[in-house]
Amino acid sequence: MKVANVPSPGGLDKLSVSDQPAPGEPGPGEIRVRVHASSLNFHDYSVVSGVIPTEDGRIPMSDGAGVVEAVGEGVTEFAVGDNVVSTFFPPWLEGEPQQGNFSAVPGDGMDGYAREQVVRPTNWFTHAPQGYSHAEAATLTTAGLTAWRALTVDNHIKAGDTILVLGTGGVSIFALQFARLMGVNVIATSSSNEKLERLKQMGAQHTINYKDDPKWGKTVKKLTNGRGVDQVIEVGGPGTLAQSIDAIRIGGIISLIGVLTGTAGDVPTAKFMTKQAKLQGLLVGSRRHQIDMVRAIESSNLKPVIDRSFGLEEIADAFRHEEAGKHFGKICLEY
Repeated sequence: MKVANVPSPGGLDKLSVSDQPAPGEPGPGEIRVRVHASSLNFHDYSVVSGVIPTEDGRIPMSDGAGVVEAVGEGVTEFAVGDNVVSTFFPPWLEGEPQQGNFSAVPGDGMDGYAREQVVRPTNWFTHAPQGYSHAEAATLTTAGLTAWRALTVDNHIKAGDTILVLGTGGVSIFALQFARLMGVNVIATSSSNEKLERLKQMGAQHTINYKDDPKWGKTVKKLTNGRGVDQVIEVGGPGTLAQSIDAIRIGGIISLIGVLTGTAGDVPTAKFMTKQAKLQGLLVGSRRHQIDMVRAIESSNLKPVIDRSFGLEEIADAFRHEEAGKHFGKICLEY
C-alpha cells in the first residue's frame, strides 16, 4: 500500500510517499478500512512542517475517510462496505473533555491516515453521512466537528442569534453553514473581497474586510445596533482577540479554536471583564459529538465546501497550497 511519511524534525520538502506492507486481518473489535481521503488542517501543517515535532517521524493526517474492508470478531456496529470517517480523539467517546494534548491524535501522537489501509478499533470511526463522498466525509473529523461543538455543545445557539466567523478556513465555513441551517445570523470577515462575496452567497448577512477595517470589532457592534454578537468563532488568537472582545455582546461566548496569529499576546482584560463574556477554549470533540453531527447532516442538504483535492503523491503540494492561504474551505487528499 502507498504511505506518506515525514521524518523528524519535519519539513514539506521531506514528505515522501513509499510502498509499505498492507496491514493484516482485523482482530476482535477491530475493522480494516481502505482509506480513500483525508483533509488538511492547520494542525496537520504544524506536524509536517516541523512546528510540532515528532520523535521518529510520522505518517501524517488526522482525518481519514474510507470503506470497511473487513471486520473482526464481535464487531456489530460496522459491516463490510460501510463508509466510515475517523475520530480526532479516539479515547474520548463521550462525556466531558478528557484530552488536553495531542498524544492520542492520529497524525500527531501516533501515525495517521496518509495511507491506503489501516486496522483500528471500531470506536476510532463513526459512520459517514449517507450520500457523502469520501473527501466530503474527511472534512468532518476536525473542522466540521470543531464548529459543531462550538455552536451546539459548548454553546446552545438558537434561531435569531448572531455569530461572527473569522476568515474562510474550514472551521469558519462549517460554522457559517451550521449556523444558517439553524436560522442563526452570520457576520463574516476576510481580507479578500472575492471571498467576502462568496460568503454572502453562502448566507452571511454582513461581511467585513478586516484589512480595510482594522477596527472591525466596533463595526460588528454597529451592525448589531450596539448589542454585539452572541458568539465569536475565534480562529486567530492573540492578534484578533481584542477585536473579538469588542464584537461580543455582554454575556456572550468567544470560542477560541485557533491561534493563527501566534500563541501569546496582550489581552484587554479590563474590557473583557466588563463584557462579562465567556472565553471557551476547545479542541475538536468526542465520538458522541461526531455521531450527533452526522445525524444532523443527514437531516439536511449540507455539504462541505472543498477548495481543491490532491493525490497522495501530491501531499507536499497540497500543504503548499494551504500555506499560500488562498483557499476557500477545505483542501483534501484523495487516493
